[in-house]
Amino acid sequence: MSRIDESLPFIPLRIAVLTVSDTRGLEDDRSGDTLVQRLTDAGHVLADRRILPDEREAIAAQLRAWCEDPQVDAVITTGGTGLTGRDVTVEAHRDVYEKEIEAFGVIFAMISFRKIGTSAVQSRACAGVARGTYLFALPGSPGACRDGWDEILSLQLDYRHRPCNFVEIMPRLEEHLRRK
Repeated sequence: MSRIDESLPFIPLRIAVLTVSDTRGLEDDRSGDTLVQRLTDAGHVLADRRILPDEREAIAAQLRAWCEDPQVDAVITTGGTGLTGRDVTVEAHRDVYEKEIEAFGVIFAMISFRKIGTSAVQSRACAGVARGTYLFALPGSPGACRDGWDEILSLQLDYRHRPCNFVEIMPRLEEHLRRK
């Protein structure tokens, strides 16, 4: 079963937060606020925070810019993961991914199902890796951000988490680029 090995050091990550919304600003971005509070309370560093409208190309461009930035280890987006015509965050993420982390969406759906029943099928939470940077897309509600952080990301972004975690494999995410 998963556990935190307190004998290991905590390694803070630099995490950027992107809220995707046509209507929210920093003053009323409760989902972004939830993520920032949780990641900083855990000891991580907020690398950057932005709000963008539901525009696929703009979202993908921001994700790519953060993947190129050596001061960003991971990105968490909130919003735009639903089924409506304006929900394009998942497509933007997949435009950027080199590898998708398929089980992230499955685990998120399992957690959501326990809380909201079959309504969980409407979420398209997803995750992937690009240029050595982790990219996570969560739904746009504060509750979904709490669930995604508290039950998945807080553990997988903690080097002390056992039996394994995302942090310990970070140095190897780009090993294919070093081959001769």
